[in-house]
Amino acid sequence: MRKILRRLWQIISFPFRMLGKVLVLPIKAFKGIRTFLTEEPEDQPLVDVFTATIKHPSGLIDHVDALRKHLLRMAIALVIGVGICATFTTKIIDLLSRPIGGIKTLQAIDVTESVGVFMRVALIAGFAIALPYIAFELWLFAGPGLHARARQMGLLGIPLALVFFIGGVLFAYYLLLPTALPFLLSFMGIHTVPRVSSYVDFVTGLLFWIGIAFEFPLVIYVLSLMGLVKPKMLAKFWRYAIVIIAILAAAVTPTVDPVNMALVMAPMILLYFLSIGLSQIAVLGQKRKPGGKGE
Repeated sequence: MRKILRRLWQIISFPFRMLGKVLVLPIKAFKGIRTFLTEEPEDQPLVDVFTATIKHPSGLIDHVDALRKHLLRMAIALVIGVGICATFTTKIIDLLSRPIGGIKTLQAIDVTESVGVFMRVALIAGFAIALPYIAFELWLFAGPGLHARARQMGLLGIPLALVFFIGGVLFAYYLLLPTALPFLLSFMGIHTVPRVSSYVDFVTGLLFWIGIAFEFPLVIYVLSLMGLVKPKMLAKFWRYAIVIIAILAAAVTPTVDPVNMALVMAPMILLYFLSIGLSQIAVLGQKRKPGGKGE
């Protein structure tokens, strides 16, 4: 009889027990995330870590297994991203070719050229979509070995890096391409009908490198947090920085005319001075910390 009553009680109380677990789950998840972000790892000399790994290789195997799981999830995210973008690849190519009049203005010479371009754009776009999650998985893998502040800044840096990169891509697409392409396509009065493969390679490469260039302030901020870069040093060598920016702009700019080169140089110079401000903020933040060192 007791077994029957116990079984009946379990059936009746099951919805309430499940509801309690569901309500407690966010609290446990919040505590786990907070612990992960604030817990300081145990500092050990590199020699001691290497010796312990030799004596107990099972720890290394655990790390390799954890890396395998992270890589598997990253690969799955990449496949999903490519699959999603494959359904919109034609529209993406048309969007990329709008500065010259749309996808109908492009031509293919090789039989498989259009298919190759389709796969390339789908892969690049899928990787771009999956990149924040891939960076998040890398952060999860490296997080336990980082100090709490580095762990927090790494997590914050993922969306910030995405914002800076998108800003660079939008700048290249809406300002640089519309001014550069008319010059390139009508240089010396020769009318050019671009091939789809060469055009897509050119545009995606330009968007990518300009997007990377816009990451510079964030990189400087991280290096300043690590103590490798000082704002006074950046401010002192600003003239040399402008010369280097001019060289990089000449390498990235698709044309040789000074107008398009100036369009690339102007935001890069502004980003350099922005990086000086971010470096100063990083140094001041380090000083406010207990035991923080000055310059």
